[in-house]
Amino acid sequence: MENKEINKFISLAVEGNSEALEKVLSEINDFIFNLSLRMLGTIHDAEDATQEILIKVMLNLSSFKKESAFRTWVYKIAVNYLFDYKKSMFYKYPLSFEYYADDIKAGYIDDEDIFEGDKNELSKELKLSCTNVMLQCLDAKSRCVFIIGTMFGVDSKTAGEILDMTPENYRQILHRARKKMAKFLSEYCGLSGTGLCNCKKRIGYAVSQHRLDPKDLEYSKLEILDEDILEDYMKSMEAFDEKITVFEDLPKYNSNINMKSFINDLVTSKHMKKIKEY
Repeated sequence: MENKEINKFISLAVEGNSEALEKVLSEINDFIFNLSLRMLGTIHDAEDATQEILIKVMLNLSSFKKESAFRTWVYKIAVNYLFDYKKSMFYKYPLSFEYYADDIKAGYIDDEDIFEGDKNELSKELKLSCTNVMLQCLDAKSRCVFIIGTMFGVDSKTAGEILDMTPENYRQILHRARKKMAKFLSEYCGLSGTGLCNCKKRIGYAVSQHRLDPKDLEYSKLEILDEDILEDYMKSMEAFDEKITVFEDLPKYNSNINMKSFINDLVTSKHMKKIKEY
């Protein structure tokens, strides 16, 4: 949706038009979910964070001055919220590249009798989960810079505005984060073509550690956004280490939040008084 069109719906939403509010929130629902998923590492945490961010956007909609792009304004709200999010699993149990490397070295079980299901499907599920977990090895700021630069294609000027830093500082952090990730992928991730790990060989270990449930493949259940919509999220950036394409190629997903139901539920919630204020 173009800025002019979204600004029209924002004005109507601020005046109390629920259909316009639904359109505004639907416009950002998927991208907030995907940003939250990469920042927090699990679908459950991403879904919870997405709902909270949507509420924050809704409650602050009247403060949007239309001086910048709506998406940039939403990015700032989402990023600030995700930086302070302390309920996620990986906030409670932080990761490092060193820890993850040791886990990969130790994480193989040859006995396939401990799991049932299609090995290719389980391998794909493990890959999608693992790449999100791998992102958690970066500190929060580096992770955010890496995600919006590599996976969402945000240019350095806009990213600087979102993160309250200079474009030069953003590019420096992005370069360092890419370098760290490329080094780890090269040494440990089989998807890079040179790494130690192999998704299929880690299935048994992942199942035994309850990291993978063959009867509940969370990522397989998510609906993938079609290519036309992906273009709204992914823009071309300068060339960088080819191993980072492991992250470029990850799918973007539709959020599971049904916007009409979400807004209807809020009508009877404790947030209703605040909603009416705008």
